[in-house]
Amino acid sequence: MPYFSLIIPVYNRPDEIKELLESLTLQTDKNFEVIVVEDGSTISSEGVVCSFEKNLSISYYFTPNGGPGKARNYGATKATGEYLIVLDSDCIIPPHYIENVTKELKSTNADAFGGPDRAADNFTPVQKAINYSMTSFFTTGGIRGGKKKMDKFYPRSFNMGIRRSVYEQLGGFANMRFGEDIDFSIRLYNANYKVCLFPSAWVYHKRRTDWRKFFRQVYNSGIARINLYLKYPESLKPVHLLPAAFTVGVLLLIVAGAICAWFLAPILLYIVLLFADATIQTRSLKIGFLSIIAAFVQLTGYGSGFLYATWRRLILKKNEFSAFNKNFYK
Repeated sequence: MPYFSLIIPVYNRPDEIKELLESLTLQTDKNFEVIVVEDGSTISSEGVVCSFEKNLSISYYFTPNGGPGKARNYGATKATGEYLIVLDSDCIIPPHYIENVTKELKSTNADAFGGPDRAADNFTPVQKAINYSMTSFFTTGGIRGGKKKMDKFYPRSFNMGIRRSVYEQLGGFANMRFGEDIDFSIRLYNANYKVCLFPSAWVYHKRRTDWRKFFRQVYNSGIARINLYLKYPESLKPVHLLPAAFTVGVLLLIVAGAICAWFLAPILLYIVLLFADATIQTRSLKIGFLSIIAAFVQLTGYGSGFLYATWRRLILKKNEFSAFNKNFYK
């Protein structure tokens, strides 16, 4: 069986990393090691990590702050597994995760893979609404691991596995502060490696805990998409344009609605669709309502970042800039 090295960058999140490590102690398949890389944190997770030394094959490293991509690359140099699995510190791993990954690899012999994410029962209503907005076909086109999707699946770094030899051949993650996981996935496809979605290898993903942080996250995603387009023009697909079109369309409809209320009908119909689908999916009227807010934050946030980067990089021809004026993880 393949041996796995789980690489987890962490920045000022000792409580989150504790929950993640606790979930790893419950794995039905123990064929893995854990490598935690502290990315220049001012609130250390070392004590938390060391408390798991009796229950996990685990190691801890501290590096100067350079972003999650650099932290993962550092962790990879310490790994001994045949496959590297990179996880975000705000994930919780279900007990059969490693077991399911092993089964999927036996079936596919994939060079790289990723899995979807879900909301746990103990997540807050806002976190559950955000999870809906990031996974629903009506908001992201299902490209993050949904059964129905508008584009092929690109593994993302909250739940991504790579054969170590492939990781090394591609040189690891690029020096980007955001979008580095999509950049890596694009390079996997361009090099003709076998990339698969493992539906059974899902994780609980907490994501952001309030609207402001969520908006900032998706805004930076919109910026990153233009930076990726300039590196890989073929990577920009129609689904990536939809949030920008949505943002502009909503603004125009609101302005037109001041003249004639009928112009607001498309917005109201979309709200009804979101509410009905989210309520059915989550079995909660409250989360259904919050999902409307989450969807509009997600689409306008991403769309705004996309439009801003389009103006700065494509129109004004500015050099590449970081999506982070301040570190996202603070």
